[in-house]
Amino acid sequence: MKRTLTSLILSSCIAVAAFAQAGPPKASDTMTALPSTDQILDKYVQALGGKAALEKITSTASKGTFEIAAVGASGSAEIWEKAPNKTALRLDIPGFGLVLDGFNGTVGWSQDPQSGLREKTGVELATARRDADFYKPLKLKLLFTKITVKGKEKLGDKDAYVLVATPAEGAPETWYFDAESGLLARLDIERETPQGKMAVQVFQEDYKDVGGIKVPHTVRQVTSAFTIVIKLDEVKQNVAVDDTKFNKPAAQ
Repeated sequence: MKRTLTSLILSSCIAVAAFAQAGPPKASDTMTALPSTDQILDKYVQALGGKAALEKITSTASKGTFEIAAVGASGSAEIWEKAPNKTALRLDIPGFGLVLDGFNGTVGWSQDPQSGLREKTGVELATARRDADFYKPLKLKLLFTKITVKGKEKLGDKDAYVLVATPAEGAPETWYFDAESGLLARLDIERETPQGKMAVQVFQEDYKDVGGIKVPHTVRQVTSAFTIVIKLDEVKQNVAVDDTKFNKPAAQ
């Protein structure tokens, strides 16, 4: 669900950038005692719908559109996810072709007309494995070796609690949780790509209830080169998803 929009689309939009060719942090609020890491993460799970509701979902199939206004690129997007840790993305870009990205529980891969078919390795593979965990919101303290509360900042016109999460492999991530709703509103992350490291701000917006679970239906990924906006029109849960969708395609 949420985590796939954060990870798969990011790795795929690198190809779109090739096709086309935040300000300083605010001081944290030190006048008020901050909630603990456990309190913030527990509120997040409850805001999404609760542990029991999340565990009832074993697969999702989503459809929508994407747009990169700076380069005039837009098209359709399809996303499949399956427990425990399988994900796949398909972007259809008129004038460019298909961009595919997936993780089948073991192998991470991507394919596009610019770079062809490739398999992920090293930190990129470790990140893909972590991001693909279907129950990631329930397992954050297991997936990251250290999570600390850094402060309270303004995110737009709302207050947000800021956490920094350090994984065993890869760069630390900064998470912004809406102080009122408890939902994850923004992530500042760094991802390994064939073109090098890329810093990304990910904004998760327009949360809607789908089967008792809150799902962001708009995701904006902002990089120094472009902004990609993903909008979901349809999210179906507990649907049959063929495992072949997650497997690395055969080389042509």
